[in-house]
Amino acid sequence: MNKKTIDPTSSPWAAFGVQLRRSREAVGLTQVQLAKKVGCTASHLSYVELAHRPPSLQLAELADQELRTGGTLVLMYWQLKHTALLEGFPEYTNYEARAEQIKIFEINVIPGLLQTRAYATAIETGYARQGAALPEQADERINFRLARQHILERTPPPVLHAVLDESCLRRLVGGRDVMIEQLLHLEQLADRPNVVIQVAPYSLGENRPFTRVVQLLTMPNRKVLSYGEIEQRGYIDRDIQSVLALTRSYDRLVVEAMNQADSVAMIRAVRRDLEWTSI
Repeated sequence: MNKKTIDPTSSPWAAFGVQLRRSREAVGLTQVQLAKKVGCTASHLSYVELAHRPPSLQLAELADQELRTGGTLVLMYWQLKHTALLEGFPEYTNYEARAEQIKIFEINVIPGLLQTRAYATAIETGYARQGAALPEQADERINFRLARQHILERTPPPVLHAVLDESCLRRLVGGRDVMIEQLLHLEQLADRPNVVIQVAPYSLGENRPFTRVVQLLTMPNRKVLSYGEIEQRGYIDRDIQSVLALTRSYDRLVVEAMNQADSVAMIRAVRRDLEWTSI
């Protein structure tokens, strides 16, 4: 039987169909076999792969589990289903999902890949309360953020190196209980072999090399990309010289920041202070 070619640019859901088919074929499953595992008919699965029908969230979730795609299909679902994301950010997360190493420097808030649901909800609810987003957009962003975190569960997982400005720990988001849970989550993540968390303390002062958020991705071909945001748009920088400059500054930041053991000790101390004040 001839296999129909899918043009990933032909419709918004075509890229999803291409990824679904590639992932299915990579593990040697037929449409009939996968359809049984995800609870649909083979014809429905065929329509999804050909982008004749959009997938359901349940299909994306079950297919991710069966095909061991590390949450890629759910991530693509939220990217295509909703438009509440900053322009340029979905493109970045496509690269992020495939990256071998992710380096982050964050100011004021815990990075999205490390957030608990309660922490993410507090941030997005705040935006909605200020009129910066509609309530339904806030929900979309929360779901998308949590879907992104599935990349940390893939096999093999990416190496995640996050340097947090001390302000990320000190800024009370969502109240004491939310922050206590969030800080404990950071401590638990730091126990993972593929996760490194460091704190850039206030004492660095003017020696901190960055004044803005920095995100660097090392792809399987060893190419390094950076992501930044200006006004209401995000952008990916592939320029070798500018990315190299950011990489060098990041390496300097890693040396200047507290080591992981001391960083976790600070996170734990901040958490315990909150626990004492909440009694």
